[in-house]
Amino acid sequence: MATWIFSDPFRALGLWTAAAAAIVLLWYLARRPAPTRATKLALLLGIGVLPIATAGTGNLAGYEATKERPFCSACHVMTPYGDDAASAASRSLAARHSRNAAFGHESCYTCHADYGMFGTVATKLGGLRHVYEYARRYRSMPVDEFLATIEIRRPFPNATCIRCHSTVNPGWTAIGDHASALAEVRAGTVACASEGCHGPAHPFSKEARKARKARAGAGEAAP
Repeated sequence: MATWIFSDPFRALGLWTAAAAAIVLLWYLARRPAPTRATKLALLLGIGVLPIATAGTGNLAGYEATKERPFCSACHVMTPYGDDAASAASRSLAARHSRNAAFGHESCYTCHADYGMFGTVATKLGGLRHVYEYARRYRSMPVDEFLATIEIRRPFPNATCIRCHSTVNPGWTAIGDHASALAEVRAGTVACASEGCHGPAHPFSKEARKARKARAGAGEAAP
């Protein structure tokens, strides 16, 4: 429990300020002190400053929690994506990136965020659209049906990959396929997260399903 509390400074600060406000209010209700300057100052803290600090830090802690992978996979239709990303045996792009210690616990947000000056705002507004779609269409949909019909609205942008996998790094350009497709990768006409390159990010995508069917038809073993 202590680890959960202190793993996020905003969460810890919010709990401490809430506790301090409660102590001040309980002290006042129990003692009923004279309305001196010290009493008024204590009440200002107990019903003003400390609750505002609790609300502010609570909102920040809540925002940080929405960036973590368990939050992203909390809806029943998203659970398979979270399970795959957390699997040590999975070979999907999502799982391989989730094993990165630098951002693996926030791999969903890191890879799906729209970067730029207003990237955080754009990402969270997109998340509100997902909440609307879930409440309107997917709340009662079986997982198998969801996986068979859902597809991303637009191709996964290479710009997201290039933020970490620089196309000017010698280690990247030393790979023949990278060097030969350099212009196309930078222009986005060849997708990094495609069956012909590094494969779809998730094994549940439409492209991944088509590839598995093609391999099955050719008698190849599915990865």
